[in-house]
Amino acid sequence: MGTLIRRAAFAGLIALQAACWPAQAATSASASNASASANASASDADAALVSQIAARLAQTKGVRSHFTQTQTLAALKTPLVSTGSLLFFRDRGVIWQIDTPYKKTWVMSDSGMTVLDATGQRVANGGAQGVRGAAEIAKMMRAMLGGDLSGLYTQFDVQARGTPARWQMRLVPRQPQIAQALRGIEMDGGEFLQGLRITLANGDVTQYAFSGSTPVSELAPADQKLFGTP
Repeated sequence: MGTLIRRAAFAGLIALQAACWPAQAATSASASNASASANASASDADAALVSQIAARLAQTKGVRSHFTQTQTLAALKTPLVSTGSLLFFRDRGVIWQIDTPYKKTWVMSDSGMTVLDATGQRVANGGAQGVRGAAEIAKMMRAMLGGDLSGLYTQFDVQARGTPARWQMRLVPRQPQIAQALRGIEMDGGEFLQGLRITLANGDVTQYAFSGSTPVSELAPADQKLFGTP
């Protein structure tokens, strides 16, 4: 169960950065110029809305949220539910803490990934590949908050609707390598991300409900200790 939750936690972190990056929806080839023009207009409208959403979300230096994670897996009859908190800080990285059904903390930064047990003791690291992956996630998140929007254009098609104050988005992989593992990502929010649904290629679904989101401008001493010396 711990492995399944950890896998979903990583997917959620990747999706969080993806949710706030503008992307350009691909326009399908059309038999008529009118249809092609309509598709292009829809793509432009989606890109404009996503850019507005990104600009709004990027106004804060960091965000702290509570979350409820629900995993619906083909291999299990009953969904797995866990709760915890997430700290996303542009200059340092991400602290992902699970409180129930057990306690564990993941700290992700440019230097890699650290896993802590309920007593705060380090229990594992991601290995060479895990360190690179965690560092890349943290780097992309900070780029997103800083307004660097270049990384997602070649990875996802994006559909968006609503307004910057109340929006919904859907991301569909453009790259075959990503599509082999991920079917799509759906999300909604306003000033902060509120809901996230990740559907894997095998049909497994992980959903997040974020609540109590607040902006963070300075790290608390406990957070600084978890991140370690800059």
